[in-house]
Amino acid sequence: MEDDGSLPLGVLGGTFDPIHLGHLRLAEEAREALGLGGLRLIPAGRPPHRGEPGSTPEDRLAMARLATAGNPALQVDDGEVRAQQKSYTVLTLERLRAELGPRQPLVLILGADAFEGLPTWHRWTELFALAHVAVANRPGYAPHGRRWPATLSPALDAACRDRHTASPEDLRATPAGRVIPFDMTPLAISASLIRDLVRNGHSARYLLPDSVLEYIAAHHLYQR
Repeated sequence: MEDDGSLPLGVLGGTFDPIHLGHLRLAEEAREALGLGGLRLIPAGRPPHRGEPGSTPEDRLAMARLATAGNPALQVDDGEVRAQQKSYTVLTLERLRAELGPRQPLVLILGADAFEGLPTWHRWTELFALAHVAVANRPGYAPHGRRWPATLSPALDAACRDRHTASPEDLRATPAGRVIPFDMTPLAISASLIRDLVRNGHSARYLLPDSVLEYIAAHHLYQR
């Protein structure tokens, strides 16, 4: 897929251990709601905010490629898997900015809970100069009973002041710097649930693509 420079490019990172239908539905709804020209799924090589994943970076990259096969709007980016350093989002956005140029609008897609934890991220205040930030709210749900942007920490509130927008058109006007919420369909699927099901010999079918499930079985992932 060629990145369309006239439309924003979405960026969705994660451990994807394994990738599942919740991840894919988030990518699809973000693409549609935000008017994205395409979206890059970026499996983390060495995620800095959690323990060692249950599968190798190469396995998680392969599963992401299987899951997105047939959808030309989704492109799997192997940059973090190939990198030697920890998978910091700011470094990935700097790489994409160098690759795509200063004028391409980039949109970093985050869940509301990840967004609330943004002040703990490496060089987090620099993210706004590199990309827009889109925050996925699950309708009727928010961490601690809140919906973004109703309540933010003082540091995050200060960083986001004057950045809020509700219009996807604003994401096309500039390459970075806006913060926009959008609603997503609530799907109670988690990678940890899938790993537990596989580990205990239960079916994980219909929680993730069949191609990914077949890969897990063929490579004996997440077993005891």
